[in-house]
Amino acid sequence: MKPGFFLVALSLLFVSTLSAQETVPSIKVETIDGESVDFRSMVDSGKITVISFWATWCGPCIKELQAIDAHYEEWSKKYNMELVAVSIDDARNVKKVKPKVLGEGWAYTIAIDQNQDLARAMNVNNPPMTFIVDSKGKIVYTHQGYTPGAEDELEEQLRALSGN
Repeated sequence: MKPGFFLVALSLLFVSTLSAQETVPSIKVETIDGESVDFRSMVDSGKITVISFWATWCGPCIKELQAIDAHYEEWSKKYNMELVAVSIDDARNVKKVKPKVLGEGWAYTIAIDQNQDLARAMNVNNPPMTFIVDSKGKIVYTHQGYTPGAEDELEEQLRALSGN
């Protein structure tokens, strides 16, 4: 098989996978207090929802959530948005999630995806991975990784979606 053909086939597979996943899946996750909820109900609010997959052991994840936190109050009002931070910590580390969130003072909605069922359904390979869901429930933006300043790109996306 020629390398060019393989890359085109792989690209088409990736694009078709993304287009098939236009909405947030209906998968059970836990709240930070241990309540089982359908993840779709956490983002189906008529608001723009930013979903950030993170883990307590992931330095870039923590930096991204801290950077968003610096703007969160303003953005939530200005762009009618909310953030759902989804921890993918496993059984060994899940007990660190609540102390980390409380220690940081994050006011976000926190979901715990301990078995990574939601992460798999949304094609999350490595955190941090960020999605934006529009007010109609469609996934309209995806970004993997974090570098300082990525929150500016996130705000541009929020501005464009909200019309501000």
